[in-house]
Formats: sequence, C-alpha cells, structure tokens
Amino acid sequence: MVGGGATGVELAAELYNSAAELRHYGLEVFDESRLEVTLIEAGPRILPALPEDLAAAAQKELEALGVRVLTGMAVVEATREGMKTASGEFIAADLRLWAAGVKAPDVLADIGGLETSRTNQLAVRPTLQTTRDDRIFAIGDCAYFIPEGTSRPVPPRAQAAHQMAAAAFVNLKRLIGNRALKPFVYRDHGSLVSLSRYSTVGSLMGNLVGGRMAIEGRIARFVYASLYRMHLFAIHGVIKGSAMVVYSWINRIIRPRLKLH
Repeated sequence: MVGGGATGVELAAELYNSAAELRHYGLEVFDESRLEVTLIEAGPRILPALPEDLAAAAQKELEALGVRVLTGMAVVEATREGMKTASGEFIAADLRLWAAGVKAPDVLADIGGLETSRTNQLAVRPTLQTTRDDRIFAIGDCAYFIPEGTSRPVPPRAQAAHQMAAAAFVNLKRLIGNRALKPFVYRDHGSLVSLSRYSTVGSLMGNLVGGRMAIEGRIARFVYASLYRMHLFAIHGVIKGSAMVVYSWINRIIRPRLKLH
C-alpha cells in the first residue's frame, strides 16, 4: 500500500480487522496472522497532518498489528507483481493499493480556459470564484486556494469541503442579490484517524484555541464517532440522520460485521 496519510493508515488497520472477521464466514484457514501489509510513505513519517507524537503512536499501533511501515521511501514503479522503490527494493504483492496524494480528473486540466494547478484543481480567489470566470465557483477537492499569509493550499479534506460549501452558498445568494461577496476563511478543527476497532488518534480544535489538543484511545474514538454522526445530521437533517444512526446501531447487532459484496 502506497501513502501514509489518513486514508492509507486507516485502510491498513481495516484490512487486519476484515481479515480477523473472515472466520465468521467459515474461512478459518485465513485470518489476520496470514495477512502481510506493507505501508510505503515517501515522506519522513506517516500522518504528516498530525503532531509527531501522535503519528508515532499510530505507527506503533500499526506495527503491533503486523504492518511493515516504510518511511522516506518513494515508489518509482508499480507492476502486476508489486512495487519497486527508489532504493531498488521490490516489494511483491497480490493486492496493490495507491492512497498517496490527491489529483483532480484530467478533464479539469485547462477546462474552458480556466486556471488550474499541477494537480488539475481549479484555482479560485478568496470568494471561491475561479480566477478567470466570476460566474464559476469551485469547492472541495477540485478547488485550489492558498489563504492569505500562508504558503500551502487549503487541504483536500471533508471539513474544508464542508466549510467551502457553506461559504459558496452564501456568496451565490449575495451574487444574485448584487451584494459584495465575502472572502472564505478556512478554520482547521483538527484531525482524527481511526485505526479500525484497534485505536483512534488525533488532534482537536486546530487554530481555534491557538494550538492543538492531542487525544487518543477511547476518548478519540468517541469523538470520531460523534463527528461522523454530526456529518450525517448536516447532510440528511436531524430526523433522517437520527434514523440512520439507529439503523446502523441495529445492524451492528443483527448483521455480520463484514460485508463481502
């Protein structure tokens, strides 16, 4: 598996959880002890969005599961048989997964003459309007926006997309009403990474309190689940969101813990 960000780390842990659940389907010949996962990260450590101590704790949890974590290791070639690294090592694999980096579809590259980044994201101004056409707004993973006073673009994360969507909605209404548009301000509320049923690590609040509050274990797992439910409520509303939470809780009791289709 290539990529030591949240996606790669969570998926590596979930693979072990899935392998452990296979025995419930009568596949006693295969369990987590027969699974070998290698997580390859080109950067100096996994989970760069988290504080170093939390990233180290996550790596320790992964290695305890049996995951081989390779950092500072770039992949130069992917074949049907496995991955070749810049150091010359070839890592054989039956299943190869790529979870490194975010790139928008090639169809967005210079689409309609709009300005795009090297990852095909549409460049936007603080109002979230594209730089070459005021009639077009871009939000979420397809938007490339560097806040004033910073050198890095807004990260392609769910909380950024949620905030952008709210800001674009307000600006669309103001545009229709011929009023001045408001600049988008990104607020980092922190990050949480779930290692399946084994553990959860993360940092909360982000720049809201001028720093980060590191959490892990049961508290982090509770917050992770709570934030997911808040996400359901934001998308589906309180009534439908509550029904989905109850439905999910019932399914955990009456249905198998792993879907094979």
